[in-house]
Formats: sequence, structure tokens, C-alpha cells
Amino acid sequence: MSFERVLVVEDEPEIRDFVEVLLGSEGYHVITASNGAVALERVLGGETFDLVLLDMRMPVMDGWTFAQAYHERPGPHAPIVVLTAARDAEARAVQIRADGYLGKPFDMDDLLRLVAHHTGRA
Repeated sequence: MSFERVLVVEDEPEIRDFVEVLLGSEGYHVITASNGAVALERVLGGETFDLVLLDMRMPVMDGWTFAQAYHERPGPHAPIVVLTAARDAEARAVQIRADGYLGKPFDMDDLLRLVAHHTGRA
């Protein structure tokens, strides 16, 4: 069993906890952050990830600001997948140069396929 590190940046505790449990049950090592500022602290602190699942609208630091700061720091950079309830999820992903997107509410199987694809398990 492998333990790819997935950073889940989501301000809604129910969604954050659900994704953490779901991915954890599939053997991923899940690290969570309640907003972009917490996530950026982890990255700047030297933690590395294989994938970032990023909500866009959050208090303190939103997904746009996090993504800009993340891309400005030296690499390597993990792929970013946008998780958003916005109707234009694809446009949000393009705005921040994300590698993928998934609209909320999302299907568990769709999330697992997306994560597997971007962590090299697919």
C-alpha cells in the first residue's frame, strides 16, 4: 500500500472530514487545512505533497491567493485540483493554472478517480 500525501484545503469541516476519511481509507496520507493561509504555512514549512485539493472560496486566504503564492515559490509543485461549488469550476481551474477540477457536490468515485489519476495510481 502506498501513502501518497494529499493536502486538502477546505473551509467546510464536513467536506474536509469526509474527504480525509475517504482518501485515508484508500491508503492516502491526508493532511488538511481549513484555509489557504494554513495550507501555505505547511508548504513554506517544508512539507511536500503529491496532490493539492483546493477549495476556492474560503475565509482568511482564498484559493486564488494560495495558488498564486504556491506557484511563485520554488518547485517542485504538486498538481492542484480545484473543488468548488461554483457553476464555472473549469474556469476557476484555468484561472489558477490548476491541473483539474471537480464540482461540488461530487461523487465519491469521481473524486477517487481524479485523485488516483493525479497521484499516479491510475
